[in-house]
Amino acid sequence: MSIYLLQIINGIGIGMLYFLLAVGLSIVFGLLRFVNFAHGSFYLLGAYGTYQIMQWGLNFWLALLLVPLAVGALGWVTEKLVLRHVYAKPHEFHILVTLGLALVIQELVIVQWGALGENVPPPELLQGVVMWGDFIYPKYRLFVIGFTAVLAALLWWVLEGTRLGSAVRAGSESTEMVSLLGINVFRIFSLVFALGAATAAIAGVLAAPIRGAEPFMGIEALGVAFVVVVVGGMGSFGGALVGGLLIGIVQSLMSTIWPSGAHLMIYVAMVAVLLLRPHGLLGRRG
Repeated sequence: MSIYLLQIINGIGIGMLYFLLAVGLSIVFGLLRFVNFAHGSFYLLGAYGTYQIMQWGLNFWLALLLVPLAVGALGWVTEKLVLRHVYAKPHEFHILVTLGLALVIQELVIVQWGALGENVPPPELLQGVVMWGDFIYPKYRLFVIGFTAVLAALLWWVLEGTRLGSAVRAGSESTEMVSLLGINVFRIFSLVFALGAATAAIAGVLAAPIRGAEPFMGIEALGVAFVVVVVGGMGSFGGALVGGLLIGIVQSLMSTIWPSGAHLMIYVAMVAVLLLRPHGLLGRRG
């Protein structure tokens, strides 16, 4: 039983990282109806940005502060210069443009850091384990659970308790109505896209000491993010949280029960949810 308890706690930690990955994708789709296949690249840049900062002799905490800001700024510039021009196009254009952008970022990462992965050590403060009787758990993974929980609460407050959040929620219903209220819709679009890029980068920063940094991790992250969004429901903050936790726990438990099929089971879980609730666990109809 202690093994399964350990895997459930691992699943919560992984699920919170999946939530950070998926929430930006979900919010962007809910507001812009924009399919962003470059979202995993922001996660990739978060991991490699952490590696580079630590190679410069700086510490993990500085990476956790600076890398999401830098990646968020990159997302803001990308939205303004490239993506804004294809919003009105069919989804096929969204996929082609963002998939091309993802491939460019991936190849630039390989040119800069090579095709092999790099290890990223956890911060010295969080190395080692915590012991409760017979139960032993890594300090860093506990930090990830606590930090992402606080971040989730902060994101919820931004979306539910601020003017930006009100504009985002109204814009997801009708961008024309928001424009008539005198709000600059394109500025909201840019801020939301930058927020989505920054949250994906935070997931990359936090994941780097767990799994390292390698050039193809963005592809895997994109697939998982779409699964979480579909399971939770498109455009739903709560859905991204519940979906992330569900997928994380399923994957973690299956790594003990059926290791070779652990990754497969997240897609089986997605199919099972869609059979019962075609709009996702907390998705809206229509």
